Amino acid sequence: MYPDLSYFLNDIFGTPVDNSFSVVQTFGLFLTLAVTVSGFVLYLEFKRYEKNGIFKGVEEKETIGEGPKIVDILSNGILGFVIGFKFLYLFNHYNEFVSDAAGVVLSTKGSLIGGIVGLLIFGGWKWVVLAKEKLDVPQVVIKTVMPHERVPDITIIAAISGILGSRLFSILENFGDFLDDPIGQLFSGSGLTIYGGLILAFIVVYLYVKKKNIPPIHVMDAVAPALIIGYAVGRLGCQFAGDGDWGIVNEIPKPSWFIFPDWAWAYDYPHNVINSMNSDPITGNSFYGGINIEDCGGLVNADGGTPEHCTKLRQLVYPTPLYEAILAGIIFIFLWLIRKRVQIIGMLFFIYLILNGVERFFIEGIRVNEHYNILGINWSLSQFIGFALFLIGFIGVIYLKKNGKRIPLSEE
Repeated sequence: MYPDLSYFLNDIFGTPVDNSFSVVQTFGLFLTLAVTVSGFVLYLEFKRYEKNGIFKGVEEKETIGEGPKIVDILSNGILGFVIGFKFLYLFNHYNEFVSDAAGVVLSTKGSLIGGIVGLLIFGGWKWVVLAKEKLDVPQVVIKTVMPHERVPDITIIAAISGILGSRLFSILENFGDFLDDPIGQLFSGSGLTIYGGLILAFIVVYLYVKKKNIPPIHVMDAVAPALIIGYAVGRLGCQFAGDGDWGIVNEIPKPSWFIFPDWAWAYDYPHNVINSMNSDPITGNSFYGGINIEDCGGLVNADGGTPEHCTKLRQLVYPTPLYEAILAGIIFIFLWLIRKRVQIIGMLFFIYLILNGVERFFIEGIRVNEHYNILGINWSLSQFIGFALFLIGFIGVIYLKKNGKRIPLSEE
């Protein structure tokens, strides 16, 4: 496992672990890659829709030369405050940042002095820029904004709302821990529930594109391949980091037909980022806790001592993040191949819901997760959501097949 970049570089070059490269956390890196890849796929689809005349540009008025405005200066100042608030604290607590980058960044820890300095610098810089652009008589210009130009905004909005939704759903799944420590749980850098991110991101992006006069139903089709490829890349991050999103104990011997390496069938996640010696917090089973790796597998840290991540699972488990990454990749290829052949508007998105719901529902059957007994059905929260997505997708496909608007293939 590679909890951070230093462990990956050790595997390649044999360099010590837990050095300056530890700042680059593996899961965070793959999360960034997932957002980037999703944004690129969405950009390609938006350009295709524009080429076929489905998406059109929107004229917008913009006033230039007004000079400094309090709203612009204040918004830039707030950004500067956040950056300064965190940066100075990270500079003075570098070791803490290296050991838990996400936890520190997402916490309420910071430097008030750094925040004030950042606010003055960013706010003052914005004032200077706007003052230089001030005209004696402000002018109103009309420009045409194409939908593909909004992809960066859509990507950022989806990323932020997705992380927020993932965190909120994780709190709901572990509400007892939240009641014990509300502030700590709210700003914790760990614990993200993917479905929560998808649901909130969908709602926020839907409202945004509707406001910008981009047909939401077409955006739903365009975003389907982007969502699933981003999911695949994100799950690779879970696998390589060993973030605890693994499966149940796999006591079944590897079958003869399984041609892949042993670790793809059952794995103990050595040097995982969880690094816990405790029992599983959900099931209470001690065999999910970690055990020390003898001599840490030969690894040494930058100071010549014992590295931070030197545990592995007590028993072999199903590497479910790897399975999901593969399945999501297959779903992406399928959606990408049929996207130009599906004539009914919205159909591709509902097909995505069906495939994603089925994939997640069955994977959850071999994943460690808390289960809830509702009306005699004992499923995890993700299984209930996966089933709901399948049901919505199935109903959507049936409805659109009878009542959906069709676009000739020549226009696609």
